[in-house]
Amino acid sequence: MKISLNWLKEYIDIQETPEELSHLLTMTGLEVETIEKVETVPGGLRGVVIAEIIECGKHPNADKLSITKVDAGELHLLPIVCGAPNVAVGQKVLVATVGTTLYPQQGGEFVIKKAKIRGEVSEGMICAEDELGMGNSHEGIMVLATDLPNGTPASTYFNMEDDIIFEIGLTPNRADATSHLGVARDIRAVSGRDIKWPNVSAFKVDHHSSNIRVAVEEADGCPRYSGVSISNLIIRESPYWLKNRLLAIGQEPVNNVVDATNFVLHELGQPLHAFDADKIQGRKVIVKTLPEQTNFVTLDQKPRKLYAGDLMICDEQGGMCIAGIFGGYESGITESTTNIFLESAYFSPDYIRKTSLLHGLKTDAAFRFERGTDPHLTVYALQRAAMLIKELAGGEISSDIVDIYPEAIMPVKVPMKFKYIQRLIGKALDENTIFDILKRLDIATDEISKEGFVATVPPYRVDVTREADVIEEILRIYGYDNIELKENLSTDFLASFPEHTEDAIQLKAADLLISNGYFEISTNSLTKPQYAEKADFLEASESVVILNKLSEDLGVLRQSLVFSGLEVIAHNINRKQTNLKIFEFGTVYKKSGIGNYEEKKKISIWLSGKNHQETWIAPNKSVAFHDMSAIVYKLIQKYNAAAPTTKMLDEGLFGYGMSLSIDGNELAKLGLLNPKICKSHSIDQEVYYAEIDFALLSSVMTKSFTVSEISKFPEVRRDLSLVIDKSVTFEQIGQIVSDQEFAGILKDINVFDYYVGEKIEKDKKAYALNFILQDKNKTLTDQEIDRIMGRLMEKFESNLGAVIRK
Repeated sequence: MKISLNWLKEYIDIQETPEELSHLLTMTGLEVETIEKVETVPGGLRGVVIAEIIECGKHPNADKLSITKVDAGELHLLPIVCGAPNVAVGQKVLVATVGTTLYPQQGGEFVIKKAKIRGEVSEGMICAEDELGMGNSHEGIMVLATDLPNGTPASTYFNMEDDIIFEIGLTPNRADATSHLGVARDIRAVSGRDIKWPNVSAFKVDHHSSNIRVAVEEADGCPRYSGVSISNLIIRESPYWLKNRLLAIGQEPVNNVVDATNFVLHELGQPLHAFDADKIQGRKVIVKTLPEQTNFVTLDQKPRKLYAGDLMICDEQGGMCIAGIFGGYESGITESTTNIFLESAYFSPDYIRKTSLLHGLKTDAAFRFERGTDPHLTVYALQRAAMLIKELAGGEISSDIVDIYPEAIMPVKVPMKFKYIQRLIGKALDENTIFDILKRLDIATDEISKEGFVATVPPYRVDVTREADVIEEILRIYGYDNIELKENLSTDFLASFPEHTEDAIQLKAADLLISNGYFEISTNSLTKPQYAEKADFLEASESVVILNKLSEDLGVLRQSLVFSGLEVIAHNINRKQTNLKIFEFGTVYKKSGIGNYEEKKKISIWLSGKNHQETWIAPNKSVAFHDMSAIVYKLIQKYNAAAPTTKMLDEGLFGYGMSLSIDGNELAKLGLLNPKICKSHSIDQEVYYAEIDFALLSSVMTKSFTVSEISKFPEVRRDLSLVIDKSVTFEQIGQIVSDQEFAGILKDINVFDYYVGEKIEKDKKAYALNFILQDKNKTLTDQEIDRIMGRLMEKFESNLGAVIRK
């Protein structure tokens, strides 16, 4: 949720710096995630001034151009060539002077320069609305009605100022803080400063020409419904001050009526909706549900089929609006609208939340209604909006306020005990301090005694219903930082912790991958059903389908992590980040028989691009299969697991790959992803992928280890080159080396060169190996080393058919 500092200042005195205010809000529970300085119009109109056209004549070399001389407050008149059809002598206009950077609505930014246009000097630009980035109109230059002197900055005329925007990570329980006045209430509670509520005392009914009736048939879904009619208004563009307020918080202006309702929503937290009164059939508004599968077209012109429990605002012919969520196309405000019916209601959060999820509609109104709005605010918000619309669009209030509120929602009474307040807070607070905090939170205190009191909580605080909730309110306003820690801490219970939790085991893998240059990603478990349908290594029938899906693209739970990772890779490549090393811990899901489901946690790793960024120190090269296998083996070794057995993979996921198993169970599979799968995500470069069974890796982890003294005797290296069949694996060589005959002497083996080519047979390959030999108890002699190497060569020749190259 975005909160504008300039807007906030209209309701409460702000004495803190933005950083101090951010800390204050965060400590009250409104966590400020970011602070951003914004300009309502890009560039802030710097270099744009008010000017007057003194002379205007036709360009001698262009029929559609004019040559003007303008007084922009300079020592001399500025010659400016202008192409607008409406330019004329005596106009007050906006001129971008030489050196000014403009940020138009269409196209990129550009700098105004002194130039010759068709042979005539031009020292500036007379601007249209879209050229200044202030709107979409390009019908002609902006003509101002002002007495401000020439040379006055345009930002002064439009009352523009830089703003500070706070992005608040609002928790679901804080429905009371979904507006600028809601945030101001928290500032008041901490600071004690007064709030300046908008004055609606001037609201009055001009006449009673409108005769729109209201009936609420679904009272459970709509406990309170208020409305008023406004006639003879004019739909037009909103004034700049209103557009600036909305643009600052990321809202796109529409027209004066819609903008007024959006303004009040973000001011008070009360959503409103305006209907074209002339389109209300039968002159009657009915709040009810419609039959299942009823067709309804929303404001975005999308046809939708209603569910049986959808609360609707209807007329006598059918639906006009999905209550509290989205308006209807047929009843919406258009440029020809002259009469409106303005709605302000309190809808049941349960109804709104269910309908919003079923239709996948997340709107500003639904965001507030599903959390719970203030049922006592509907009439006040209606008066505020109606007065604002009259100011912006003219017209008259043509009916009394209709207010259907059969059963008033009463405040919640919560019995409180002083001793419980002290126990939960951990500090004895003065009673007057408690009462003062609660008063500033609009929580009344009655039936006060030595033991406690009764707190009366207003309905807009939907999250405060228990004694613990009221105590939490006291604590957050008093300040967590003001609770001193005792010198000696104690506890009534000390939990035992397992030696190796899943989180600790996962952290060990994450630390290894991050230290090797990998970045962790976190992607949605919901994915496209088409992935499983088109993949020959997955069964589409095993996909777990979501019943209340948000969209078709999020219709099933993923069977594999590979596709979400490829989406991340494609996203990065499209932004010129081509060297990628990423990993994710995630769960995969599939059906397992009738009515049964299977979940498995995986570690997935993706590798693509170059092995490191380009540098003068060392050349970079494309990543290869062995870069992926190296990190997978490092992971296995990190968990002290036994050495896995390997086999080649032949499945559609990989162009080529390898499977690693321990005790017959597949631990991991890795390889080059099938280029067809990459192409389906518009990825042209090679991507290597590994998928590791996290549960199996955790279960085979050796939790103990042995510490031994470093040998005092030297290591010896011997090299050996052998030619073997291509079908022979390095694992087979390793099995010979690990034979008991060489135990305790052969420490390590490594391939330092590999060759296939014309100098050996087509079905052969050559390995150059080095062996590290060491005896813990003595220095090896040449005779002993030669004997061991001789036995190794014999075994390679007899078991593998190797040819030793001497």
